[in-house]
Amino acid sequence: MCRFDTRVLGLACWLGLAVAAPAQTAHEQRWDWRPLGVPLLELDLPSPAAGPVERVWYSEAGDRLYARTRSGKVYATEGERWRNAGNARPPSQRAELRLLGPAAGVVRVWRDPAGSPRLYALGRHLLRSDDDGRSWLNLTEYGGTSILGAPPRDLAVSPANPDLIVLANDFGVWRSADGGLSWTGMNESLPSLRVRRILAVPEGVAGLRIEVEGVGVFEWSPGERRAWRPGRDPVFESENRLRTLLSGVLEAEITAVAVGGDFIYAGSADGRLWVSRDRGNTWRLPEGIEPGGAVVRIWLDASQPELALAAVANPEQARLLRTTNGGLFWDDLTANLPRGARVFSAVADRASGAIYAATERGLFYTRAQVDVPGPATPWAPAPAGLPDAPVFDVRLDGGGNRIFVAVDGYGVYAATAPHCAWSPRVVHAADVSPREAAPGALLSVLGARVERAQAGALPAPVLSASESESQIQLPFEAAGDRIELALETQTRRLRFSWPLERVAPAIVLEPDGSPLLVDAETGLLLDAMNPARSGGRIQVLATGLGQVRPPWPAGLPAPLEGSPSVVATVRAFLDDVETQVLRAELAPGYAGLYVVEIRLPEVLDRGPAALHLEVDGKASNRVLVHLEP
Repeated sequence: MCRFDTRVLGLACWLGLAVAAPAQTAHEQRWDWRPLGVPLLELDLPSPAAGPVERVWYSEAGDRLYARTRSGKVYATEGERWRNAGNARPPSQRAELRLLGPAAGVVRVWRDPAGSPRLYALGRHLLRSDDDGRSWLNLTEYGGTSILGAPPRDLAVSPANPDLIVLANDFGVWRSADGGLSWTGMNESLPSLRVRRILAVPEGVAGLRIEVEGVGVFEWSPGERRAWRPGRDPVFESENRLRTLLSGVLEAEITAVAVGGDFIYAGSADGRLWVSRDRGNTWRLPEGIEPGGAVVRIWLDASQPELALAAVANPEQARLLRTTNGGLFWDDLTANLPRGARVFSAVADRASGAIYAATERGLFYTRAQVDVPGPATPWAPAPAGLPDAPVFDVRLDGGGNRIFVAVDGYGVYAATAPHCAWSPRVVHAADVSPREAAPGALLSVLGARVERAQAGALPAPVLSASESESQIQLPFEAAGDRIELALETQTRRLRFSWPLERVAPAIVLEPDGSPLLVDAETGLLLDAMNPARSGGRIQVLATGLGQVRPPWPAGLPAPLEGSPSVVATVRAFLDDVETQVLRAELAPGYAGLYVVEIRLPEVLDRGPAALHLEVDGKASNRVLVHLEP
């Protein structure tokens, strides 16, 4: 989605420096893939955690550290940032094996190559001896558990300094410079986060939820900046209970379920697919489906549950099946998906005919009549921009406008759905929604590089344009109940009809659902790490607030001083309690954006609160603002 340079916004526009809409210019990227969140987990460990790392080792000179993740990829660092190390291989294991007792188990022991009596022993915990093994100090155990979250898998001791050690475990890489007495994580840029499912995409004040292999459910809340935090997902929990129940009912190991209306689909570890059309009272097992790999995911169309896709993780041949009649028959859509690449997940957009498959070789998509039986259509790799790694899950938002992809090791990426390139769509720029527009509002055209735009008989300025998305501003003179948009690209002309209101307020969101809120005193973005303070002033970035006084032309950045004021009456509410609005005007230095400055109450509860605007009685979307008394 076209976004605004919030760093410049906070540090320049709000401080009165001369800047003119730096991010509202065309960019050259082929597609707009963006990581959501970071590959870090908050687990109350010495530092944020990551995913499993199997081996760590130093170069012979000790100037470079290597790590091999569970996926088999090797990374190296000479400082703070990890980089792909290609085919680098660890040295042969030179540690001794010995039994230190039941508490430690069978361990590997490292000796200081300089000949000192220092030893390190790796078992259920990490131990150190400074007297050649006569006594041992446990470096990672506290209260019966590891302070680093999991048992160690490997240890690297610097050849230049026996106090400098690095440990690998299921939560990443951990470094100690004092012989194991204190630890810090080295996980910030290490691609080892094993996201297996995308459980929920950002919507309203709810954030992005994922399942991390071996750890559980985590959420990236709107405004989060540091790490994924443990969470819950009732639908995911219900699915797990249903799988267990159906394993007994169907006398098979059920590995995937999906529920929609009266329909329940169940897939087994040996590739069978059952369907119930009456909420589980009776079951049908269709014939003609050859076994060959576990059914790992079932997707169904919530509005038409007779339409479903089943991903089969066959290690020898990718398999993706489709039913359009509630499981009576299943079509094989595999076609030219790469051989030997398991399919982990699939999703479809019925309106455009797009089907996406998450596989070991990345993300693929095809165009078909999704809800009509027919031959398989050829698959193509998704547009460039995703990391070169297996893709374990793929989801679309409710409107089929944005796509979310779980990339092994790297976390979640989001973008305009690639099918918009053949089926362009218009959405509200603030939150990628179908909400009404207002004179002067921003609209995004997904899947088209717009060169010229008309709104009725009036020109509509094109503020940014790329292959994946363009952004236009409606003229302030636009009037009526609907506005007819005529758009020109290099290859075609597009027409859309869009509902128009006098005001249609919307607070601007980032792709992860974070609202653009700025501390008026410092010019810094407000988020979970930098919360708003009681009695402070915050500035809310919005669009769709309608006419301004004095009138201002669309497409022209607002002046840095004396910006035109909003004509309509603007109110602000924090958890449905009205708070003071100090000003509402066009955002200085930007086109199509408004700033509403509010003062917070002197007494606030700590934590997130729901904020929304009301313009001439019309409510905006609700967003989260993090508060500090």
